[in-house]
Amino acid sequence: MLDFLKRNKTNKTFAPLVTDMHCHLLPGVDDGSSNIQETIDCLNIMASLGFEKVYFTPHFQYNYPNDEEDILQRFATLKKQLSTSGLESLPEVNLIAGEYRFDPRFARRPGIDKVLTLPGKKLLCEFSLHYNDYMPIEIFSEYIKLGYTLILAHPERYPYMGIHSKEVETMKQMGIFFQVNVLSLNGFYGDTAMKKGFEYIETGLAEYLGTDTHNMRYASALRDTANNKQVQKMMQKHTFLNSQL
Repeated sequence: MLDFLKRNKTNKTFAPLVTDMHCHLLPGVDDGSSNIQETIDCLNIMASLGFEKVYFTPHFQYNYPNDEEDILQRFATLKKQLSTSGLESLPEVNLIAGEYRFDPRFARRPGIDKVLTLPGKKLLCEFSLHYNDYMPIEIFSEYIKLGYTLILAHPERYPYMGIHSKEVETMKQMGIFFQVNVLSLNGFYGDTAMKKGFEYIETGLAEYLGTDTHNMRYASALRDTANNKQVQKMMQKHTFLNSQL
């Protein structure tokens, strides 16, 4: 009984962040939420943990060849549905961005001016989770020259990239920001990602946190993470840039 209560206890651990800037809750477009009810259920949990605002960031990669115009239309439809849902406790959902896979297939992707960004032309990008195709310095440089600010999603999850590697040093010298997944800090992706996640934060290399919520399994794990004492101490000790979005 006590274990049940502990698992279901919620708190406002993530309230200092204000904003979640990375999740996959636009229904039916990638490997995230499958329907609007699942989206609402996930948003309810996020609100209970202190998030006031959520940005959706669907994948843009070869596995999910989404089109920006289609995504914008889907998001507009969802916003109308949420506005009539009568659920005033949901976080504010006002913007659709994207999580763009930087790999050789993306290098020749047209429409650099069409990318969906976070406020201030902040572009969320990622690498392959399984193998390192190459270091896309030319892509980084191209976007930076056009006035974009790049944020690399979940660097702790790339098994081929160490926290003290030359790749990390190069990206930081270029002014690229890092976003650690909250769930990494509770072992959701394994012990190595958890250790690296805390190291990125403790060394000041991670400026953002994101939930990367996909579905109710992720949202339930997020609730467990909010009750993790080490995570609670980390949130009290460190500040992040999420609230500026």
